Amino acid sequence: MPTVSPTLLPILMLFASNVFMTFAWYGHLKFKESALPTVVLVSWGIAFVEYWLAVPANRWGSAVYSAAQLKTIQEVITLVVFAAFSVLYLKEPLGWNHALGFLFIAIGAFLIFHKWA
Repeated sequence: MPTVSPTLLPILMLFASNVFMTFAWYGHLKFKESALPTVVLVSWGIAFVEYWLAVPANRWGSAVYSAAQLKTIQEVITLVVFAAFSVLYLKEPLGWNHALGFLFIAIGAFLIFHKWA
């Protein structure tokens, strides 16, 4: 059985954790008739799975990435997952202003990973 590289595994786990967290935080918006206490409890259940992915991803990822790099990876993944979620699940379009904002964040991510002499 092939193993996943230590540089890729945390990224894959953070991606999966962000899918769960996005549903925990925003999935209930399609169910506004549901009682808020029910929504909170369901969201906690979904977030529990997210934590089981995010915490090991950061623990194992710290062997190859700095904390700042891990946080940057997580934020970029969050934006990608949320953009897809917003368009595909919530049916909310993204505009040029979203693309420009994401571009600025991508530039910031580049700066975090770029090695300055």
